[in-house]
Amino acid sequence: MSPNALLTLRQALPGLSATETRIAQAVIESPALVVNRTITQLATDCGTSPGTVARFCQKLGFSGYREFRIAVAADASREQAQRDRFEVADGEINRTDSAEEVVAKIAYQEVLAIEETAKALDLATLDLVSAAIAASGRIDVYGFGSSGLTAQDLQQKLYRIGLAATCFSDMHLALSSAALQRPGGVAVGISHSGLTIETIHALQTARAAGATTVGITNFPDSPLAEHCDFVLTTQARENRYRSGAMSSRIAQLALVDILFVRIAQSMYDDMSESLRLTYEAVQRHRLPSPHDD
Repeated sequence: MSPNALLTLRQALPGLSATETRIAQAVIESPALVVNRTITQLATDCGTSPGTVARFCQKLGFSGYREFRIAVAADASREQAQRDRFEVADGEINRTDSAEEVVAKIAYQEVLAIEETAKALDLATLDLVSAAIAASGRIDVYGFGSSGLTAQDLQQKLYRIGLAATCFSDMHLALSSAALQRPGGVAVGISHSGLTIETIHALQTARAAGATTVGITNFPDSPLAEHCDFVLTTQARENRYRSGAMSSRIAQLALVDILFVRIAQSMYDDMSESLRLTYEAVQRHRLPSPHDD
């Protein structure tokens, strides 16, 4: 379970029933509903029974409604402190916001995404994934749409330290490479929602071929996770202007940076030589700088 109850709610949404989704959405939109209401009152507000609310809390990993309410109250208080830090009334961007308000809210959202991703990251899984990648002779990275940018970033980082990593944003090429994976290989699929069918199919194919599969997603119970040996989870929330995938992309890039550093630490000597060679090769093809004199 995530240390943040409100993020736990958001991440659980894909696997909830219609009634459970109604409860979750009500709490996400107004945490005060839980803080200031009894279980019976919340059940009435959501058009369900107290028993259903109690089972909903247990499904999320809480012992009952009391523990859930305390956790939500603590999380709501922490988020208010963060909003005060950035001097924003709320994190949601509105069409009438000034430039100053947009800057403050974007900073709030992206800093929050990085901080919560780092705090909730499963460190044991992180090190298992980094060890598998460092030891692999073949690494596929799959990412489509905005997650393709994160996939490219990971591939370039791994390639520069001498690891045989390839990034695929074309479905047919991804499936072809996945089908040729073998035991010892690693396939990394990146999808914020965990619902991207192209990424899921590529991971499914790579796993069937014997590769170790890794998912990077915001939703650990999503369909993508079902085809992964390891899942690394981001903690991001998007607003109505998410067409460019803002907080989710920042959280993914932060997670990739953390993963890359753990890999680099484990192969420091080889990595240093690879970085030197790649740096020198690039430098030889740069135009002379007026500051070189």
